[in-house]
Amino acid sequence: MKTIYLIRHCKAAGQEAEAPLTEQGLEQSERLAEALKEMQIEKVVSSPFRRAVHSVEPLTRRLGIDVAVDARLSERVLSGRDLPDWMDHLLRSFEEMDVALEGGESSRMATERALAVVKELANGEANVVAVATHGNLMALLLKAFDASVGFETWKALSNPDVYRLSFLDGNFVEMERVWVERAGE
Repeated sequence: MKTIYLIRHCKAAGQEAEAPLTEQGLEQSERLAEALKEMQIEKVVSSPFRRAVHSVEPLTRRLGIDVAVDARLSERVLSGRDLPDWMDHLLRSFEEMDVALEGGESSRMATERALAVVKELANGEANVVAVATHGNLMALLLKAFDASVGFETWKALSNPDVYRLSFLDGNFVEMERVWVERAGE
């Protein structure tokens, strides 16, 4: 059995690739590391975005391993331009997987690139892996394993959030939410 802990990054100061964790996010990353340190994690892979890497660095320090960065775990770009009604477009993107806005990528395209990472890890040597990514991409990955996941699931994700995915012989077995950040924590 292979286990992948799919992690949404801790609270960040913005959406840019170089946005740092907030003070609260730094505290969350320490709590996250403490909660996951006994899970026998052998490998940690992260989006290259600063907030994702910094969310798992306390864990890798405790485990004595490095963070492997994979650009395929970067957040999905909904559009290349500022959209005042971005939430409406995001909702539509969960319903119409092939819709791509100008300068953005479709949900299907984003899912496929991230799913390739998860499949490689499910078939890789490490039995337990932590994967740090972003809310929209995480929800799309969860949707790949459970069609009922959608916009409302994305809205309900916390920073951080953790889902455990289990695989047997490379095949998906089950998914369970194992962390929910509560307001004020």
